[in-house]
Amino acid sequence: MGEIFGVFAAVLSSALGGTSIGATRYLVGSIDPLAIGAFRFGIGFVLLLPLTLLRGDRWPKRGDRVAAIGLGTLFFALFPILFNAALIFTTAARGALALSTLPLLSLVIGAALGAEVLTWRKSIGVVIATSGVAVALLSDLASAPSGAWRGDLLMMAAALCMALYGIWSKPLIRRSSPIAFTTMSMAAGAACLILLSHVCGSFAPVAGFGMPQWLGTLYLGAFGAALTFYLWAFALERTTPTRVAISVTVNPISASLVGAWLLNEPLRWNLAAGIIAVFAGIWIATTTGRRIEAAGASG
Repeated sequence: MGEIFGVFAAVLSSALGGTSIGATRYLVGSIDPLAIGAFRFGIGFVLLLPLTLLRGDRWPKRGDRVAAIGLGTLFFALFPILFNAALIFTTAARGALALSTLPLLSLVIGAALGAEVLTWRKSIGVVIATSGVAVALLSDLASAPSGAWRGDLLMMAAALCMALYGIWSKPLIRRSSPIAFTTMSMAAGAACLILLSHVCGSFAPVAGFGMPQWLGTLYLGAFGAALTFYLWAFALERTTPTRVAISVTVNPISASLVGAWLLNEPLRWNLAAGIIAVFAGIWIATTTGRRIEAAGASG
């Protein structure tokens, strides 16, 4: 049952991540993407810190703190920098597809490091879910600017950061707590982004913010950072990195739905087909462990 909750939390986290892409696209015309990341994770840290203190959660042990800070820098600082840089060279659709290589990377790296078992059913589920993303984005993949491959490679590098974070953070989260670990890691990433934003003068446009921009920024901090990454850590504590990572295929689906609602972007038949394939792939990949465990218990 705990693993089911973990998979559900991962899917909800990725769905919220997709809505955050819509909010980011709304804000990117008003403020530098670097500053958006600084606000997002800075606000997320401010919201998570009192919750962690009130709950009395276990912070990472002294021996784990350097690793937590390093992983926070990898995931909450380097990842958004690579993500934003990728979208300079490639389209959002191609970027979303490149990011959806995350479950494949998690599967291969996790198996190589002995973090989880590589199975045919899990592999097939990853391929089906990733194919579902390609189908959902089919109408947008053909329109690519010259040199889009550079953006695709940067986005795959961002996915690699997420994969390594998911694999390496799992034992650290278990030794502390999801909220406390996420809070410490997010603090490290937010500090890096705030410093870079200050040096680059990225906060200058904030003086012209109106209520819509502030609401978008608060949404990113509360839901796109605090809740999204708490759920991600909660999921990593309860299931394997690949089963968490495969949920990222929900991200571009929810981003498309938000884009249709908030930005009046068209919805096409391929989105519905992609949604079905994504959830079919997630179901196939996430039911493996329970069947094997049940067989083992019967034996």
